[in-house]
Amino acid sequence: MKTLSADSQSDKYAQAYHYIADRIDRGEWGAHDKLPSVRILAQELGMHRLTVFRAYQMLKQNGIVYVKEKSGYYVSPSAKQGADPFETQANRPVPSSNRLSNSMASIQQKTADYQLSQALIDPNLLPNAYLSEYVKRVFDLYPKMIGTYSTPQGDQELRESLCTHISRQFGIPVTAEAMTITTGAQQAIDLLARIFVRPLDAVLIERPTYSAAIDIFRQHGARFLPVEIGPDGYDLERVQELMERCRPKLFYLNPTFHNPTGFTVPAANRKRLVELAERYRCLLIEDDVFHDMYFGQPPPPPLYAYDTEGWVVYLRSFSKYVAPGLRICGVIGSKAVTEQLAIAKALADNGTPLVNQKLFLHYFQSERMIQHIEKLRTALQLRRDVMEAELAGTGWQWSSPNGGLNLWIRLPDSLDGSRLLEESLRQSVSFVPGEICDPLGQMKSFIRLSFSYMNEIHIKEGIRRLREAASKGMDSDR
Repeated sequence: MKTLSADSQSDKYAQAYHYIADRIDRGEWGAHDKLPSVRILAQELGMHRLTVFRAYQMLKQNGIVYVKEKSGYYVSPSAKQGADPFETQANRPVPSSNRLSNSMASIQQKTADYQLSQALIDPNLLPNAYLSEYVKRVFDLYPKMIGTYSTPQGDQELRESLCTHISRQFGIPVTAEAMTITTGAQQAIDLLARIFVRPLDAVLIERPTYSAAIDIFRQHGARFLPVEIGPDGYDLERVQELMERCRPKLFYLNPTFHNPTGFTVPAANRKRLVELAERYRCLLIEDDVFHDMYFGQPPPPPLYAYDTEGWVVYLRSFSKYVAPGLRICGVIGSKAVTEQLAIAKALADNGTPLVNQKLFLHYFQSERMIQHIEKLRTALQLRRDVMEAELAGTGWQWSSPNGGLNLWIRLPDSLDGSRLLEESLRQSVSFVPGEICDPLGQMKSFIRLSFSYMNEIHIKEGIRRLREAASKGMDSDR
């Protein structure tokens, strides 16, 4: 095992201390419960045994655990977190790495004429002229809105409107007090990670999944427990085994027109997953950004519709397809979640800009928006069909999605996605290599292609260039 530096050893020791103390504080280990042995916990956390032993010793000194001779460590009946023993020490732990990473942004910032990496709507498909005319009317309605803040929780009028819409759509009661407005779903994910994740906390995460979520949770020191997603949803026996054995803090998931695969988890799978979350006290963070972008039949109701005990936090973003530049997401959760989220939001930016919220509110309530979404579905389905037609004959494999913005492609084993990206960028084509969507970083034979940002002509040319780059890549390996 690699020897840690003194500072690194200190950080690991503190992380182990907090990991054990937090699980006791959350009631996962009760009074007089026997704790995992030093050997087992060191193996689980990937640490040296001495590091875990030192953590146990400090927990003992602070009255959180006690020792039975030749038996092991047990939870003290009077266990309390109390003052953090590391807060006044020079070597107190840094909660996460100070090196920030955003793999998706790094790819999307690369110059390319054919952007197949952007899971965004082509601006030409948005009602820009209508929105431009609408701005003046909204400023007339709220002449002072540019001179004031929103509340951190979000504009009351907007929250009421979105909750009414969601209540009607799914037949479930939702109140404005349960919703917080964030600047897009990605900010919501980051704020929730700040609230709920400490270093070494176990987090269930789909494999593959939205790459920015991987970067966010990794930045907060999460210990990933990957869960495969397929056309039929999740292996719930595996999910139950992980929940029972590892007691994860949360499960981040994107079950509707999943990014990047396009899969949609069936209703029965969703209902059972909520039951497991309630049983094992695991928070489900449901990222639902593509719900209205279906081709044909609407998808099943969200997991939130099956939640009766407050174990689902529902992220309903409208940034992708209604008005991307306004960055509006409604986050619905229990009172405990909403209160903490409002505090975290206030610390982050003191509230999403009021101008954005009022502009979105009145467009969202208009007849024009309903027409826009219906036309957008048709346009996106056409672009998906064009992309699939251009990929025919390659031997590449994919499942045609019934909604969303992406194709998840399996390449021949002889092609590496990251190496193909290097060659395709020379052809001025970008896409997302699958390995950045994999919490294990291993899906090198997969790529994500987005059909939403380029028009049909550009899609055809982009795929032609991509196929040419793939041919060169295969030739170089022979």
